[in-house]
Amino acid sequence: MTAPGTATTPPLAGLRVLDLATLFAGPLAATLLGDFGAEVIKVEHPRKPDPSRGHGPAKDGIGLWWKLLGRNKRTLTLDLSAPGGRDVLLRLAADTDVVVENFRPGTLERWGLGWEELRAVNPRLVLARVTGFGQTGPYAHRPGFGTLAEAMSGFAAVTGEPDGPPTLPPFGLADSIAALTTAYAVMTALAGRDRTGAGQVVDMAIIEPILTVLGPQPLWYDQLGYVQPRTGNRSRNNAPRNTYRTADGHWVAVSTSAQSVAERVMRLVGRPELIEEPWFSAGSTRAEHADELDEAVGHWIARRTRDEAVDAFEKAEAAIAPIHDVRDVMEDPQYRALGTITEVDDPELGPLRMQNVLFRLSETPGAIRWAGRPHGADTEEILAELGLSAPAISALREEGAL
Repeated sequence: MTAPGTATTPPLAGLRVLDLATLFAGPLAATLLGDFGAEVIKVEHPRKPDPSRGHGPAKDGIGLWWKLLGRNKRTLTLDLSAPGGRDVLLRLAADTDVVVENFRPGTLERWGLGWEELRAVNPRLVLARVTGFGQTGPYAHRPGFGTLAEAMSGFAAVTGEPDGPPTLPPFGLADSIAALTTAYAVMTALAGRDRTGAGQVVDMAIIEPILTVLGPQPLWYDQLGYVQPRTGNRSRNNAPRNTYRTADGHWVAVSTSAQSVAERVMRLVGRPELIEEPWFSAGSTRAEHADELDEAVGHWIARRTRDEAVDAFEKAEAAIAPIHDVRDVMEDPQYRALGTITEVDDPELGPLRMQNVLFRLSETPGAIRWAGRPHGADTEEILAELGLSAPAISALREEGAL
C-alpha cells in the first residue's frame, strides 16, 4: 500500500476546478476534488471574502473553518460583475475542467457568464450549479441554505423526542451531503465527457440529496400511507437501539440491526429468556417492546463503567460504541490507526490538526498540501500564468475587478 505523502501522482492531477461558491456545499465539493490532486482556484470577491472565513471560532483573527474548507486551494480575488473580472473569468474557464458556483439562478447570466457564454469558450466544461432549490421551479429564486433543506426534506420532522419539537442539526448536515453528491455528480459528468467530448451542467438542489439519505420514506407513504414519527434515539425497525448512561457518567450507543446481534446482547445482559418470546424474532416487533428491552440493557450498562461495557460487548461480538465529543475523537485509537485526524503545517498559525481526506486509495492516495490560504494570496501568480502583464493587472486593480 502506498504511503500518503509519497511522490505518486494523485488521481485527479491535471484537473482544474474554479470554485466560485460560498457557504458551504459548493466550496466543500471543490475541497473534496482538491484533496485528490485537482488544481482548485478559489475565486472570491475583492471586498467581500467567502463568509466561511468569518464563521465560527478564530485564532489571532484568522477563521479556523476556512483553514479546513479552503485547503488545497489557491486564492484569487475577482469581481465577476465588473467587465475586467468577467473577461478574466472567461479566460480562466477556457482552460478549466469544472466550475462550481452557487449564485441564485440568473446571476451568472446577468453578468454575461451563463452556460452559453462559458460553453462558447470551452465546450468541454462541466458547470456545477449548487443552489438551495435548483435552477427551476417555484422556489428556485428563493435564498436557500442547508437549514431549509433539513426542514423541507423531512429530516427535522423525524428527529427529536416524540413529545418534543422537530430538531435541526447543529452543523451543516444538508450542505455536507450535497457537497459529497456534487463531487460525485462532477466526476460522473467528467466520465460522460470522456465518452462524448462535451461538458454539461450539473443542477444540484441542496433539498434533494438529504431526502435520498433519509431512506424509503416516500415509498412507505406512497404504498402504505405510513408517516415516520419522531422516536428519539429509538428505531421503529429494531430494538434495543438507544443511548445508555454508564456507571462513570459516560454514554454509549447500542445497535441491534442484525437479529444475531440482538440475541447476543440479551445473553450478555442476562436476559436470554427474552430471545424465546415470539416477538423477538423480527426487528419491527422487537421495536414494539422497546421499553422492556431498554430497561434490560440500560440496567446492565448502568452498573458498569464505559470501558467495562465496551469491552464486554466486544467480547460478546455485540455492537456498541462510546458517544464521543471532539476531545474523544482526537484521542480514539481507531481514528488514530486510520489517520482520520492529520496535522498540517500552516504559515499563519503553525501546526493544525484537522480531518484527513475522506478515504484511502492504495495506489494514488489523496493529501492535504496546505490549509486555507489568505484572501487573494495567489492573485498575482494566477493572472501571470494567464499571460496578463503587470500593467494589465494594475489596470484591473484600478478598475476594482481584483
